Amino acid sequence: MSNFTFHTMETAPDATKKLFENSLNNFGMIPNLHAVLGDEPPVLEAYQQMHRLFQETSFDSEELTVVWQTINVEHQCGYCVPAHSMIADMMKVDPSINKALREGTALPNEKLQVLHDTTLLILRNRGHLTEEELARFFAAGYSQKHILAILLGLSQKVISNYINHIAKTPVDDSFKSYI
Repeated sequence: MSNFTFHTMETAPDATKKLFENSLNNFGMIPNLHAVLGDEPPVLEAYQQMHRLFQETSFDSEELTVVWQTINVEHQCGYCVPAHSMIADMMKVDPSINKALREGTALPNEKLQVLHDTTLLILRNRGHLTEEELARFFAAGYSQKHILAILLGLSQKVISNYINHIAKTPVDDSFKSYI
């Protein structure tokens, strides 16, 4: 049982209400993650901005999903894994990619596999990559800007994955079919 407050439009701090409107416009609801982050408006705003900005990077929908789900699965986030499974469906990502990420099996192509492997290395090694690991990433067709984008995605996911663990955020009904 969580001791955290999950705000509604009625209970939210005034500065959060505008941010909840963004949630309603984007998701048709206020996701439970946003409801808990809404207790500290700058945190919810930062999370929403990072989500939007990560989607504006040079990664396509498949690559965004690989980064998000690699981190969600590694962090064992029972909220974000199904949420991003639904988002992957909304973005028309091949379901085999999400399935492979969730089950820890090989991705359908080498470039996505390298992205997954590099994201895991950055996460597990706290940002340390060897020259060989970077060379493999660059040889797959990625560049410096993609490393920067991974770090943005990781920053976003640390906020959500960690608060979901701490607050024991319940999975929203609309995500439950993706558990």
